[in-house]
Amino acid sequence: MVSEQKGFNHNNATYATILNKLAQSKKFKAVDAVLYQMKYDTCKFHEGIFLNLMKHFSKFSMHERVLEMFHAIQPIVREKPSLKCISTCLNLLIEANQVDMAQQFLMHLKKSLNLKLNTCIANILVKHYCKNGDHESAFEVVKKMKKSKLSYPNLITYSTLIDGLCQSGKLTEAMDMFEEMISKEQILPDVLTYNILMKGFCRAGKVDRARKILDFMKSKGCNPNIYNYSTLINGFCKEVRLKEAQELLDEMKSFGIKPDTVVYTTLIDCHCRTGRVDEAMELLKEMKERRCKADTVTFNVILGGLCRECRIEDALKMLDELPYEGIYLNKGSYRIVLNSLYQKGDLNKAKELLRLMMGRGFVPHYATSNELLVSLCEAGMTDDATMALFGLVEMGFKPLLDSWAFFVESICRERKLLPAFELLDELVLHQESIFKESPKRMLSKILDWEDKSKKNKAVKKKQKLEEKQKVMKKRFWRLSAILRSTMTTSFFPKAVSNFDDDCDVDFDDGCDVGFDGDNHYDNYYDDDYDGDFDDDDNYG
Repeated sequence: MVSEQKGFNHNNATYATILNKLAQSKKFKAVDAVLYQMKYDTCKFHEGIFLNLMKHFSKFSMHERVLEMFHAIQPIVREKPSLKCISTCLNLLIEANQVDMAQQFLMHLKKSLNLKLNTCIANILVKHYCKNGDHESAFEVVKKMKKSKLSYPNLITYSTLIDGLCQSGKLTEAMDMFEEMISKEQILPDVLTYNILMKGFCRAGKVDRARKILDFMKSKGCNPNIYNYSTLINGFCKEVRLKEAQELLDEMKSFGIKPDTVVYTTLIDCHCRTGRVDEAMELLKEMKERRCKADTVTFNVILGGLCRECRIEDALKMLDELPYEGIYLNKGSYRIVLNSLYQKGDLNKAKELLRLMMGRGFVPHYATSNELLVSLCEAGMTDDATMALFGLVEMGFKPLLDSWAFFVESICRERKLLPAFELLDELVLHQESIFKESPKRMLSKILDWEDKSKKNKAVKKKQKLEEKQKVMKKRFWRLSAILRSTMTTSFFPKAVSNFDDDCDVDFDDGCDVGFDGDNHYDNYYDDDYDGDFDDDDNYG
């Protein structure tokens, strides 16, 4: 081992890397073993290792372990936890809504570390109360902060309060708090504070007020950033005011702010929802020219717009070509077009898209898959439905019980019993835990169809034989009638005496009768003979 080599010692970075990898892989017993070894190592450790472990445990909802990591800092690092470490631990507990544990944690800090309320901890509490809509408790914390010499409210405190009020729709109170912050406390707002107010007004449908806030911040020397413009553009697009949104985009460019993917996607979505797909495609082209990479959401928005405008061929072309251009599409991309094809009843194209989709490893929406497969069967495309079903089942798709029954019944109708039994095998292999009695019921359906098929074949064969015998009988009696009417007593002996073994006698009605040595005959009638003697039959 490396640690056994002469002159080699582990350091803080080595332990940090090992613990990070183990925590990511959920190897928590191994984490405990390494932490135990660290207690006896002479290496100088830093609390950053434990901050990282606390975040991992919080991510996996192991909140008790978060506190354990905090309490392990002093024995291993051999120093008291810093304010940053205390704030991180408290914030993780508050974010996870572990209020009781957070209160116990604060009580422990007060007793063991003689910790008093400071601005950082107070801001975490204010954020918690605002997030839960408890504004009174948030204001109580702020009052205590103002009385304390260690924790006076700062910009983060007021921004958090303003955000909480805006989230609750209390825009008037939010503006009052904003004015109090500037006039009384002499705290200047930053772009984040302005953005909170703009977002609040846009959410309430008051986009013009949000625009005035943007103008106000520029007049006060605070230059807007991309997030401010993105918020306002989104507000105008929601109200379908494309002209104002486009003006803001041009204004951004004039100030040297490069629009990002979110801004372009917001505008493209608005164009598509208003039926302006060509304008949306122009914006997509502009993104490419400005080297702003469109993401999956952008292309899904355009695909939806093309489908709404019945431009299915363009949508299918995009689905086919984009992956070859290095653009990632998700299952939602294919589902948008597939749903549109199914709703319009274009089953042939839907079938082809389903094949492409499964070939690229994507499964359609559960309800759409069931409905599409049933529709294919109803349209007489049972073979296509069966092939699609086998592919979907292999990818983990589980059709509804009624769908299974319908597939089997459709195949049986077409007298394709082998595929029906194959379907039943798939059902037993893949769906046995879900459908308990359904295989028996479907097997009985198949056997019923098989019995009916055999019976129908036997009946048809018998009917065909009876009809053939009936026709032969009629033909024999007709021949006898012809012979009786044409051969007289004087002619008959002479005619018989002149017959040889291969004699052929021709009659005027087109009937050829050939006699052989055994007095058997072959009779060939016209195709229009109906088997009955009537006035239309001319037999000499």
